[in-house]
Amino acid sequence: MKTYKAGIIGCGGIARWAHSHFYKNDKRVKVAAVCDIIPERADQYKADFFPDAEAVTDYMDVLNREDIDFVDICTPNYLHSEVAIAAFAHGKHVFCEKPDAISPEKAIAMNEAAQKAGKLLMVMRNNRFADISKYAKDYVMSGRMGEIYSGRCGWQRRRGIPGKGGWFTTKAQSGGGPLIDLGVHMIDLAIWLMGNPRPVAVSGAVFRKFADNDGSSDSVNSKFGDSKSGGTFDVEDLAMGMLRFDNGAVLQIEFSWASNVQGESRFVELRGTKSGIEWRDGNKLNIYSEDCGVLTQTTLGGNLTEDGHVRNLRHFIDVIDGKTQPCFVPSQGIDMIKILSAVYKSAETGHEIVL
Repeated sequence: MKTYKAGIIGCGGIARWAHSHFYKNDKRVKVAAVCDIIPERADQYKADFFPDAEAVTDYMDVLNREDIDFVDICTPNYLHSEVAIAAFAHGKHVFCEKPDAISPEKAIAMNEAAQKAGKLLMVMRNNRFADISKYAKDYVMSGRMGEIYSGRCGWQRRRGIPGKGGWFTTKAQSGGGPLIDLGVHMIDLAIWLMGNPRPVAVSGAVFRKFADNDGSSDSVNSKFGDSKSGGTFDVEDLAMGMLRFDNGAVLQIEFSWASNVQGESRFVELRGTKSGIEWRDGNKLNIYSEDCGVLTQTTLGGNLTEDGHVRNLRHFIDVIDGKTQPCFVPSQGIDMIKILSAVYKSAETGHEIVL
């Protein structure tokens, strides 16, 4: 069994909460280095999870190590493409947290760098790995939905702004608000279940109504990021829109960090000519159909036996190992960032954007 040496770049909440468990339990991987610009955070992450790793503050110290096989990028969004391109130049495979990048141009540059280096680029798509997601994919592929012609997806929070005043709410560093933070998850899942049709046009609107809110929260996810009193808040807290695809299908989208709704909810609803499906919160799938002239509903449920982030990271290693083909390819990531960028442009201009 080959052992791969990893460097984790960025030791904040997502690395701690979602990535470390995989590396602690997969014997094919050894974390050789951890990196964060805050020395105390790198040292604490090393002490808590990987005591044998080297802790550094400059990611180039990780990339310059010849024994590192791949890096796992868990930095703020604006650094994803910068670190990934540098990693490919140093002959490393790259796993990256979502979003792929903060602009289509940067996402394209990442892909080109990966191709030039002949190395694997994979970006987190953990919701594809939920049990009900895999069942829904098999159900769609079986043809039992017929033609999927419309749907809607979203991630709504009543109050759950992450890292208020810090990089999460600073557009130059995050690329945007809940659209780029949460939208990647549900838009990707919807399009993946639909069979990856190509997006051709986007319209959207964004709002910022809770920048002066007192910071109350009913979402555990608001704990991500480092808040900064009096810091920047120049991103949206609600985004809505409509996507059109080359096969004629459409998808409504809605993502909020804060809005006056019942509570936090994640969903993907797809409507086909034979049946419809409703994915809810990662642990429930409703199937709506008709049998012998009677309307029917089938509900499947159950919590994940294993976190989707762990499964996604294992899939990444399986691909490097030659055991399987990647379920995610960079062109899907480029399309995703084009969609998000077009929503923002449509909101700014008031017009539909043709991709």
